[in-house]
Amino acid sequence: SFQPSDPILTMVVDSGLKDDLVLGDPDAPRFVLWNGKLRPVPAKPNDLPFFDLMSIGGKIRAGFGALGIRPPPPGREESVEEFVRRNLGNEVFERLIEPFCSGVYAGDPSKLSMKAAFGKVWRLEQNGGSIIGGTFKALQERNKTTKPPRDPRLPKPKGQTVGSFRKGLTMLPNAISTCLGSKVKVSWKLSSISKVDDGGYSLTYETPEGLVSILSRSVIMTVPSYIAGTLLRPISGKAADALSKFYYPPVASVTISYPKGAIRKECLIDGELKGFGQLHPRSQGVTTLGTIYSSSLFPNRAPDGRVLLLNYIGGATNTGILSQTESELIEVVDRDLRKILINPNAEDPLPLSVRVWPQAIPQFLIGHLDVLDTAKAGLREAGMEGLFLGGNYVCGVALGR
Repeated sequence: SFQPSDPILTMVVDSGLKDDLVLGDPDAPRFVLWNGKLRPVPAKPNDLPFFDLMSIGGKIRAGFGALGIRPPPPGREESVEEFVRRNLGNEVFERLIEPFCSGVYAGDPSKLSMKAAFGKVWRLEQNGGSIIGGTFKALQERNKTTKPPRDPRLPKPKGQTVGSFRKGLTMLPNAISTCLGSKVKVSWKLSSISKVDDGGYSLTYETPEGLVSILSRSVIMTVPSYIAGTLLRPISGKAADALSKFYYPPVASVTISYPKGAIRKECLIDGELKGFGQLHPRSQGVTTLGTIYSSSLFPNRAPDGRVLLLNYIGGATNTGILSQTESELIEVVDRDLRKILINPNAEDPLPLSVRVWPQAIPQFLIGHLDVLDTAKAGLREAGMEGLFLGGNYVCGVALGR
């Protein structure tokens, strides 16, 4: 799924998919596993006093910290764990942010950089002296600036939700390809890049028709950093060395289906499985990182009487998935779900898809932005103006980035 921001919605409309867009219910709860129970995450400020994921003491500590009553910044780059524990307390970190880091980055928050991974929140404290102070300042600045009128063609999502398409995300690249036609080349593998005398670039590709060279004024590289580094080594060793430092842990997605009757009664709302899904803190004795309730989130994802669950497993704290078979991964996910969501005596799940990415999500570790700057500096020093680094290790791991 994706956050339905205006840039993505513009792409959706421009590629002819407006009528195929599906949006999740913004009021659907999100859950975190804590002490053996799925507990809803607060969705709105007025939920804060009543949700049971945190203790009263933990909520008070978070409130004081957000107002600025907390230790000052240490004067060095902080990890996500250090920043959150210092600003909002241990409970916010352990019960909200740690599982969120597992869900977004499949990462270890003791190593992720707050500045690089969650820069918007990091800047609030920098700009306003506290998270609340920075929020007020950001709102004041936003009110001062005149926003351009919104494109009237764009749909208006209600509340905080996620989007997909009638037949899944694959509809988007297929629609873009149809719009662009023969401009899109697939099965072309870039083998070398070289600078030419007029300042442009010569790109040599291995294609189904043999070697093809093309000339270009500029090049935008959105391949993973380890592939970009290999291609750029003949041009800039400095850039290649920097790009080789980014770490991508493995992640597997395991998609399985159960009969609707397999869901535990205490997990149903009005007799249905409702919600975006659930996240699992590493401290709760569960291997799976989290589960998305695909058939609850979007229409026509499963036949009547069945539910479809998309599960993620692996990440920076569990690289051992690379030595496991597909059936072993399904077994681990099924065992975890029977502790939380599925009746222990339910029939075996119907496995639909297991996909393992050996190098899945780039980790925005402490020093990430400095390493990225070094790579860009290496390209500048080699005279590579017009060659741009892009992709998820540059801009952020979410699709909208």
